[in-house]
Amino acid sequence: MEQPLTPRAEQPLKPRGGKRLKPRRHRSVTPKQAQQKTLPPLPLPADVPMPRPGISGSGPAIPVPEPRPADAAKTAGAPDRSNEEKSRQEKQALPEASAPEPSADTESEPEPPAVAPTPTPKPDIAEPEAQPPNIGPQPSQKPADADDEKMLPDPRSADLPDEKMPAEEVACRERLKTLGVEFEEHKAESQPEIGCSIPYPIVLKTLGKSVAIGPGAELNCKMAEAAARFAADVIQPAAKAEFGADLKSIGQASAFVCRPRNGTRKLSEHAFGNALDIASFTLSDGKKIEVGPAPPEKDAKFLNAVRKAACGPFKTVLGPGADPDHSLHFHLDLEPRRHGGTFCQ
Repeated sequence: MEQPLTPRAEQPLKPRGGKRLKPRRHRSVTPKQAQQKTLPPLPLPADVPMPRPGISGSGPAIPVPEPRPADAAKTAGAPDRSNEEKSRQEKQALPEASAPEPSADTESEPEPPAVAPTPTPKPDIAEPEAQPPNIGPQPSQKPADADDEKMLPDPRSADLPDEKMPAEEVACRERLKTLGVEFEEHKAESQPEIGCSIPYPIVLKTLGKSVAIGPGAELNCKMAEAAARFAADVIQPAAKAEFGADLKSIGQASAFVCRPRNGTRKLSEHAFGNALDIASFTLSDGKKIEVGPAPPEKDAKFLNAVRKAACGPFKTVLGPGADPDHSLHFHLDLEPRRHGGTFCQ
């Protein structure tokens, strides 16, 4: 089997050194062959077999089996093989050496963004800047609170006394004297910042010849006249009918007070001396009848009669059961209502 192969393989190799090729079983795989198996062959000029001087037909014979160019390289001598290996290693190393360069560039490129995040403390500085807006809305609430405290306008708030008392005020005082009411003149009440006003107030001492009121009640003259007439026409007869005694005095809980209605921005009728709160009644025999949610049976009958009779002479009548603010007194006022109506509760 070796005779037909040796002439074909050894004839072109004799002029180069006369060395025989080792049998294939003694050949060892060089690192180049390992690289050729793992890496795809590069189209380099060194891999292409070139015809050498003095050797005929070496070019076409060598590439038939792929491992033979490596065998021919072994027989060509150590210097040639080492040069070829060096050249191949350099050429293979070139892409490897050039490969890190772009990687270095790519690594250097992200570095600026890494420095750019350093302004991250700037958002931290911007956050305290966002805090003032949170504090800003709070002052805006203060004007809202001020508006809530400001009373709604009332045309009576602009009432001021004239140099000369009007005729209707003079006539009202004459009627009070005829009823036997004792009173004193009081200086005008005016508080423009709130809206309270009584141009011609008086302070009642009695509601008639035999009925006192305590403490003294500051009212406008019209309200004082209505209270005096109600005491004489309604309260006195009711006390005699129920208890067989005369009415001696009335205990008032509130007359002129510069304030709004509870829970509203509307001025109370007390702010114009146009309301009177009655808390108790005292009879000539010393009996005292107090306004409350659960009075004794006889007292309740008397109080109910007075309360019902008040709805008409007065435009607003409130008492126990109407709301918690009026559970211990009767509220009577002359607030004008549409079509002369009344509100009794």
